[in-house]
Amino acid sequence: MKRGNWRARGRDRHRQQNQSQWRRRPRSDHDEQEYGSDRTASDAGSSSASSSAPSSAPELPGFYFDPEKNRYFRLLPGHNNCNPLTKEGLQKKEEEKKRSALLAEDDGPKKKSPRTGLNSALLLQKRHLGLLPPSSYSRLIHELKVSGMQRHRLEVQSSNSTSPNTDNFHLIVADSACERVFTVNDVSHGGCKYGIMNFHGCRKGSLSVEMCDNLYFTNRKVNSVCWASVTHTDSHVLLCLVGISQTPGCVSLLPASLFSNFNPDQPGMLCSFKISTAWSCAWCLNPQADKTFSTGLSRRVIVTDAVTGRRATYLADSDVLAQQFALRAPVLFNGCRSGEIFSIDLRQRDRGRMGFHGWKTSRFYQESAITSVQLLQDENYLLAADMLGKIKLWDIRVKRCVKQYEGHHNEYAYLPIHINEPEGLLLAVGQDCYTRLWSLQDSRLLRTIPSPHPAGKDSIPNVVFSPQLGGSRGLPGLLMAVRHDLYYYSYNKDYQDGFTQEGQC
Repeated sequence: MKRGNWRARGRDRHRQQNQSQWRRRPRSDHDEQEYGSDRTASDAGSSSASSSAPSSAPELPGFYFDPEKNRYFRLLPGHNNCNPLTKEGLQKKEEEKKRSALLAEDDGPKKKSPRTGLNSALLLQKRHLGLLPPSSYSRLIHELKVSGMQRHRLEVQSSNSTSPNTDNFHLIVADSACERVFTVNDVSHGGCKYGIMNFHGCRKGSLSVEMCDNLYFTNRKVNSVCWASVTHTDSHVLLCLVGISQTPGCVSLLPASLFSNFNPDQPGMLCSFKISTAWSCAWCLNPQADKTFSTGLSRRVIVTDAVTGRRATYLADSDVLAQQFALRAPVLFNGCRSGEIFSIDLRQRDRGRMGFHGWKTSRFYQESAITSVQLLQDENYLLAADMLGKIKLWDIRVKRCVKQYEGHHNEYAYLPIHINEPEGLLLAVGQDCYTRLWSLQDSRLLRTIPSPHPAGKDSIPNVVFSPQLGGSRGLPGLLMAVRHDLYYYSYNKDYQDGFTQEGQC
């Protein structure tokens, strides 16, 4: 026997012994107890660990730790067969388990109060003793009601009951009275359909929903929607449609009566403006810029007179993703992909001779792309959300962030925020499909509502919050559209389903 072969065989035996010892090591009871004790101690010390890191066991390349079985498993290398053991799949499983647990807790009879010791009897006693101002009492009562909101599924009534809605909701936007909600649904074969849902509140404590029969279909994507007041308040709907193939994008001004079940033969003013792909739109209600709307495009803003068709173009450094007009003055606030927030005063006539940024009356920045801007009622403060999940309250006068609302989750989605100032509430739906409500005054997170459906890119909820959902006789609460279902979270614990109250309103 050659000496080289003898040495090689010795090395092979030594390597096999080391490999067998290494393979047996993760299965030893001592190591399982050690990793289990480490995990238990870590969980006891940090109860707020995120779902993306469910265990404190050390990571081993090519392995994952199962906290239920308290051991490591090998991650199979990528190949053509289906591999269920991936980090993304395991993380999704943990998140779904967390959502199911929160949903079960949410459906329970008792819910935690957002503040320690907050209950209606104590608040009423403090109010009678003069220890609580009326404004603070009203705000705290609303916080208490938010923590007790119950979920109810709404049945959408339609004359065409043989074909129920199976198309996912893409957008819902309520009018100023919250009597009508404009809906955009994605169609399975491509494109979308849009129409109007009518809401009716009942004195008996129920909410009914009726869908208009004359829905409209388009093979284009709808980027943005807002209500417009042309002949009267919320008489029209402004729709931004994306261009496809040889067809350019456009902005359509549609009369709301077009979707009415009663007088479809009298649509009113209907027009379309050839504007390339618009990311956002806003309607001006100030009489100094009557019947004027704006569209945010790639690196520019176009302000259009809906009657004459005259346009004014403003250049920007980035895509304009969010817009809102002020009410007291014809000033337009814009949020850009670069994180810039700037305003335009439409009363400036000589903007062409003022230099590139001379017409921007105010400018400030956030760290990421702006997805939504909302002005408060006094118009000195503005709320802005971005794609890093940051929601900040800005003082426009000093261009400084004065408050930040923690907990929102967003990485790349175009997600709006909603304000209800009389109730002192801020609402936002995150990319993780959770709906969060904050106190507008002290930025405290009041409640986190899990989605009734498993999280996914096509199942991010759309919400509307109103103290009078359904008009003057309406009910306070939260309307949530997720996938093809519609839910109502009621303030009132004695809420009854609409079909039980039919004919009793």
